[in-house]
This record gives sequence, structure tokens and C-alpha cells, in this order.
Amino acid sequence: MNEISRPNNLDAYFMPFSDNKYFKSHPRLLARAEGMSYYTPEGKEVLDGTAGLWCSNAGHGRREITEAIQKQAAILDFAPTFQLGHPLAFEAAARVADLTPKGMDRVFFTNSGSESDDTALKIALAYQKARGQAQRVRLIGRERGYHGVGFGGMSVGGIGGNRKQFGAMLPYVDHLPSTHLPGQNLFSKGQPANGAYLADELERMVSIHGDTIAAVMVEPVAGSTGVLVPPVGYLERLRELCTKHGILLIFDEVITGFGRVGNHFGAERLGVIPDIITMAKGLTNAAVPMGAVAVSDEIYDTIVNGVAGGIEFFHGYTYSGHPLAAAAAIATIDIHVREDLPGRAKAMEPYWEEATHSLKSAPNVVDIRNYGIIAGIELKSREGKPGDRATQVFRRCFDDGLLVRVTGDIVALSPPLIVEKSHVDRIFTTLADAIHKEAA
Repeated sequence: MNEISRPNNLDAYFMPFSDNKYFKSHPRLLARAEGMSYYTPEGKEVLDGTAGLWCSNAGHGRREITEAIQKQAAILDFAPTFQLGHPLAFEAAARVADLTPKGMDRVFFTNSGSESDDTALKIALAYQKARGQAQRVRLIGRERGYHGVGFGGMSVGGIGGNRKQFGAMLPYVDHLPSTHLPGQNLFSKGQPANGAYLADELERMVSIHGDTIAAVMVEPVAGSTGVLVPPVGYLERLRELCTKHGILLIFDEVITGFGRVGNHFGAERLGVIPDIITMAKGLTNAAVPMGAVAVSDEIYDTIVNGVAGGIEFFHGYTYSGHPLAAAAAIATIDIHVREDLPGRAKAMEPYWEEATHSLKSAPNVVDIRNYGIIAGIELKSREGKPGDRATQVFRRCFDDGLLVRVTGDIVALSPPLIVEKSHVDRIFTTLADAIHKEAA
């Protein structure tokens, strides 16, 4: 085993989405990963209940991905992709297109989910202009939606905490109501029964904004705000209204893509095909940063044929289709297909659901939601200390050898899709113990 490094100074790193002061006085470090587990610098195992950040779907330390990255680094470390190309970028795009819904065969590469979401919004605006609908400049998101941290994704997203430090967002943005209906759908298994009517709010927005709406962006299953599963019929109704009014429907599948809900993409599992799909995370198993946007052939053809010559879409990133990322994506998709990770997730789903809902009687559990291999366990907030109970559960779980994710007072789980029943048992036994210890 290679020697595990230990930092001798924590000061320089300005940590993202972290309580910097607390962490640097109580550091919890991950130094190595393999299979279903992380290991601390001291060698302690921490079972990964979150696939890192919803992203290491094939488990950690996959030799095939490592070797693909190493091989490519020795052949071609970088190549510009503005007016040039390299073979692996085209191969990776074709491999992604093999997994996306039929007719969504054009793939634009980014470096993260945030970049994918901002790119998708730009594509939507460019498409509407190219088809002679330049007045369509309005973008619609949803309350409690998360679409990354770029100004586009933040604007369309619906998380107040992500906006409060940064002033004005993009203009011409509106939001659908959240699909979360705790009074009607508590402890739902899979898709909740009530709430399809919430999609009809888009009809009201059209009555106000007319034909100025370019696109609607939603997560098929909202992950980062606590696992909010779409009610039965909701996405179907949203698709119907978007088609009726000439509005593009964008699915943010940064979390639900690549097997997480039992199919390649949530669109396939839920039976609703959008016009644009954004993705990242599971695309490379998180071994190299990479994101992508898949669009319908009609959108691509409209934009590309909308100008006589020259650059058709004035957007891109230095690292779009990076050679190492492309190599990682191809190797990851090989694993995804060969090991049938979506099929494994679907086969494990009943056991996962039963284990998830076994926490219903645990102290302070006020709701449980699940879909695919995702779970959200909502805890009652402590008086005057929102988020404190779940934060303490997170810390207890880590110290007891389990990594979970928390948002507010919701514990979110999304382990690698190679998870076995023994791992599921360990996840929920450890979590139940932590919840009981924070009962006061």
C-alpha cells in the first residue's frame, strides 16, 4: 500500500460548501478509497454511503479507469478543441449518445454539472433565437431545485441559501412550486401519489409571460435539496405543457444519470423524454472532472444550420472534451455497460427501499423518501437550531465508519451502485444508531 499523506497545515485551503472554522479545528480527512470505502490517514475504513458526492457509481479505485487515464496522459495530455479536435472526444461523445434516449445524439462536453446546466440554458436561448423566436428569453426553474453554482444555474435554481451572498441573479427568471407536499405524501415509497397538478402552474406562467419562455429546467428527482421525488403524472404533464407552448424541457440528470435510478437516465425510468439532458458526476465515475449536455438532433440542426457559416454557438470551455476526461468517460461507460450498473441498482431497489423505511419509527424521523438507490431521511429540527440534528448525525456516522450527506435536517444516501445487501445493512444500522443518539 502506498504511504498515505497527512497535511501539516490546513490554513491555505479555502474549502467549498464547508464550515471552514469548524473543520480546521475538527478535521475529518479522507486519504484513500477502494471499492465501497474510503480510508482516513490513520487507516480507518469509512463506508461510502454517498458515492462521494453522488458520483462514484462504479465504486472507488477502478483499475480500468486508472489505466485509461495513465495511458492517455502519456499519449496526449491536452489538445485544444476550438476549431480542432482529438479522436477520444468524438469517441466519448458517441459512447454517451449510445446511452441517451433515442434522438438525443448530440453531446457538448463541459467540466462539471454546474457548467453543464449553464451550457444547457445557453443552448436553449440559442435554439429559440435560431428558430425565429428571439423573444423567448425567459427561463423557468423550480423552488428547491439545484442546478449548480454558476449564475445561470443559481438563478434558475431555487435554493435561497445559495443566493443570499451574491445579490442580483439573471433577469427574466421564474420558478414553479416545489413538488414537496409533506401534508399529503409522507413516507411515500417511490413516486408519491399526490401533486401532478403542480405542473399546471406552468400554464399560469404562460398566461402571464406569453411566448417569452424559452425553457423549463427541472431535476427528475431533486437530490441536493433532500431527495424530492416527482409525483405520479407530474413530469408527464410538464412535458405536455412544454410541447404545447413551444418551450424546451431540460432535465438536470447530474445525479440521476448513469444508473442511479435503475436505468441509464431518469428520463428512461420515468418515461418522459426532455429536449435537453445535463449530466456529470457518474460520467467519469468522478475520476476526472467532466460534464456533458445531450440535445435532440432537432436542436443541434437548428442551431448549426441557423447561420450561413462560421461559429454557430459562441460558447465552450478550455477543457471541453479534455483527453484524460474523455479516456475516463469511455472506460467508465465500459464498466457501466459490462457490469450493468443500472440493472444492479434496479435489482437492489426493493431491499434498499425496505431498509430505508425501517427508520420510520426512529426518533425524530418526520419523513422518508426514496427512488432508485437514493434515500432522504428527514429529521425534526431542534428548536432554534435548524440543521443541527442532521449535522450531528453526520459527524457521529463518520466517526462510526459511515459517510452520509446532509442538507438542512435531511440525511441523504446514494451509495455506489456496486452496493451489496451487507453494505445496505451496515449503512442503516449505523445511521439508526446515530439518530437514536441524537434523540434529545
